[in-house]
Amino acid sequence: MRKLAALLLLFVALAPLAFAKEPYFAVLGVGQDAGVPQMGCESPFCKEAWQDPSKREMVSSIALVDPDTGERWIFDATPDLPDQFQLLKEITGDRSNALAGIFLTHAHMGHYTGLMYLGFESMNAKAVPVFAMPRMKRYLEANGPWSQLVSFKNISIKELAKDKPVKLNGRISVTPFLVPHRDEYSETAGFRIISNDFSALFIPDIDKWDRWERKLADEVRENDLLFVDATFFKDGEIPRPMSEVLHPFVEETMALLKGLPASDRAKVHFIHFNHSNPMVQRSKEAIGEVESAGFRIARTGMTIPLRKALE
Repeated sequence: MRKLAALLLLFVALAPLAFAKEPYFAVLGVGQDAGVPQMGCESPFCKEAWQDPSKREMVSSIALVDPDTGERWIFDATPDLPDQFQLLKEITGDRSNALAGIFLTHAHMGHYTGLMYLGFESMNAKAVPVFAMPRMKRYLEANGPWSQLVSFKNISIKELAKDKPVKLNGRISVTPFLVPHRDEYSETAGFRIISNDFSALFIPDIDKWDRWERKLADEVRENDLLFVDATFFKDGEIPRPMSEVLHPFVEETMALLKGLPASDRAKVHFIHFNHSNPMVQRSKEAIGEVESAGFRIARTGMTIPLRKALE
């Protein structure tokens, strides 16, 4: 509760909902799968964060809200889902348990395990739509405890197809696409969210950019907003060979996009920070380097309208 109280104070500072009834994103968390700090971590930063809840971060997730219809969708069901759903209630002013759906990117711990809170032992939800790619759907249906959510009708799985849009209502659609990543139990998806003529991408997890069939610079040019994987800031950040963890470094992403106009670079919001990332440790030097290069940093509680002119 102390963590949520701190987040609500941050929300008041970051999220004045002055953009009428346009759909908007709400950032519900920015950490890597295990959160910030991670269990067992005794680094100087982690020790501070264990003592000071204001230095903690929930796991990466965003919500999509349509004020016209009152619908709310969450992208990735994290281990922090209870606090994140409460934060979403505060942001939207809707304190009901209504949830129009959850979109899952893949079957790694920070991206789907929050589904457990919809179950019989917790909220005992009624047929919450869960949008998942084919392998992800089969994984949930065939393995406990997730299969119990299906049999108890806590969730209703809606199968997605690669590059096939799903129309959510009269003005919003979501299109899944595949990205390269460790796919032990499911494929890994990113999502393109379109409202009217506004287009956004959500890619919290991906291997190095050159392993993707698409060019990141082209995606930046063609979309209006991007949430992209920023697990690690640079090489040597953790005490293991970083060739084992193929996330693109923030430094690599900035170098790849440095030739784009400032208006394009400003579309890119970094998210999904490992606890070792100096950006999530609030290093003034790292944050200054990113912001002076024209990129943006996702922060829990911030809201972003789905409209062409980003503020």
